[in-house]
Amino acid sequence: MKALIIAAGKGSRLGLMSKDKPKPLLQLLGLSLVERVILAAKKADIDDFVIVTGYLGEKIKAKLGSGEKYGVKISYIENNEWHRGNGVSVLKAKHLLKRKFILLMADHVFDAKILTELRKINLKEGESVLVVDRSPEEYIDLEDATKVKVENGYIQDIGKKIKDYNCVDCGIFLLSPLIFEALEKSIKEGDETLSGGIKILAKNGKMKSLDVKNHFWIDIDTVHSYRKAEKILCKKLIKPTDGPVSRYLNRPISTRISKLLVKVNIKPNLISFLSFFICLLSAFFFSFGDYLYIAVAGVLSHVSSIVDGCDGEVARLKLQQTDYGAWFDAVLDRYADALLILGMVYGWWSLHQGARVWLIGFIALIGSFMNSYTAVKYDAVFVKNKKMRIRFGRDIRLFLIMIGAIFNQIYYTLIILATVTNAESIRRLYILRKE
Repeated sequence: MKALIIAAGKGSRLGLMSKDKPKPLLQLLGLSLVERVILAAKKADIDDFVIVTGYLGEKIKAKLGSGEKYGVKISYIENNEWHRGNGVSVLKAKHLLKRKFILLMADHVFDAKILTELRKINLKEGESVLVVDRSPEEYIDLEDATKVKVENGYIQDIGKKIKDYNCVDCGIFLLSPLIFEALEKSIKEGDETLSGGIKILAKNGKMKSLDVKNHFWIDIDTVHSYRKAEKILCKKLIKPTDGPVSRYLNRPISTRISKLLVKVNIKPNLISFLSFFICLLSAFFFSFGDYLYIAVAGVLSHVSSIVDGCDGEVARLKLQQTDYGAWFDAVLDRYADALLILGMVYGWWSLHQGARVWLIGFIALIGSFMNSYTAVKYDAVFVKNKKMRIRFGRDIRLFLIMIGAIFNQIYYTLIILATVTNAESIRRLYILRKE
């Protein structure tokens, strides 16, 4: 299925933010707005795009090219009348779109799941769908939003000034080619907006609606909406499976780091390796056994924990998540955990001798590995069961190591890790058996 993206506008309401560039190229956390639209659509298995350009359109073409670097195909249509209504921009693509297609706005940021659900809708011949929001969040500018009246799943009326409405337009459509006939009629009648064409389809009973429900979307039209989108995207980096250390200590730091990292061309896998290297340094310092080295090692272990959150954050902010990336990070974390405990054991043993510390270290290592091994199954239950509030993970383990190092209590820290990690694994077995 093809997607048509309208990227012809100037974005004058954004002021100096879009002074020397077209609005679709405005950067938001490491990606331009139009790149966010393309990559979100790609996550919904859409890889063929037609982009209507207008104001400074050559800059958009230079940035996006053929789409090869994104793993998609991009073709362009130039709209020299970009100052007219957005319906004119849609109509420019009439000769290229002979089957149903997705229509997107280059300045709308949204959750890719919306498109996945939109593509599942069964339509009768000639029907189209508009995604609407029945309960818009407070950051949606209702005065400027396009209002929609829906009854029994079908749109009855649409427009910025209608008073009898029960939802707002999200700017995401699944359209049949009938939209072009409707737009021609609407423009002939003096209404050059896309809403004019949608209204004609609605009068013919051809315009269905899909509620966006709880999925995120926002129209980046002002400086305020830009700042709000940035804040929300960063807030969404907090995962429901985050432990208390990650949620309240690490994330406030790692998200600030990630906001800087997305501005440079650094890959998430490189950040994963950097976290591993910091942990390797921590293990190395632990192996010396002296307090000064131990204290530095403890701090480094927690720094690695913070950086370990940045790889996933950068991947999510730049829509670069991959199964391989998650697996690569997990493998490095397991090696890092093993080396860290080995460094702690060796460092303590080199000063105090005694074989018991090796046994305790081995038990701590097994417990650490089992915590990681059972995490996927446990987290799936953890997210669904809101009554479950205990989430003992790697963030807590590394935090305990840092505290133990600062107080120079490596032996007892290993005992705590050995006891708590294995007890947690047994607890998870019990909970998963019940579930």
